[in-house]
Amino acid sequence: MSTVAETHTAHPPFKASERLAGHLQQLHVDLIDLHIQGKQAHWNVVGRNFRDLHLQLDEVVDAAREFSDTVAERMRAIYITPDGRAKTVAEQSSLAEFPAHEVDTAETVDLITGALYGVAATARRIHDEVDEEDPTTADILHSILERLEQLAWMIDSENRVANRSMPRPIHQ
Repeated sequence: MSTVAETHTAHPPFKASERLAGHLQQLHVDLIDLHIQGKQAHWNVVGRNFRDLHLQLDEVVDAAREFSDTVAERMRAIYITPDGRAKTVAEQSSLAEFPAHEVDTAETVDLITGALYGVAATARRIHDEVDEEDPTTADILHSILERLEQLAWMIDSENRVANRSMPRPIHQ
């Protein structure tokens, strides 16, 4: 039977600062909240084009869950303790609260698009400081931004009117 040493000392080549920890914690809770809001919307959306939106919301939920896990695991790898408890998410999320009742499909599109862009805004806001300290973590932010903005565009397109909705596409 082997014995475990009383003291274990690792010497990582990189350990996050408090600033980086705060940035990643904010992104982590926003992603968890996006997952929760996506499920709330999924359960309570009603109206025209219900089925397509219902299925799209599962894509949002899956992406948010995967990304929150990726961020949390990266946090652990650089010696940050993620906090994804319900109370913490409720206190720290920067997203607007999703309604507790049935929501029409058109309103759901706007609310979920807003939540997706809200998380993307968090990632963009913290990006440069994250990149300055840890380019590896910034690469994770790039993947998250790419997918969240793609989902937002796809879902928002449900309510757009060609060539009359804002923001208008750039034509070159």
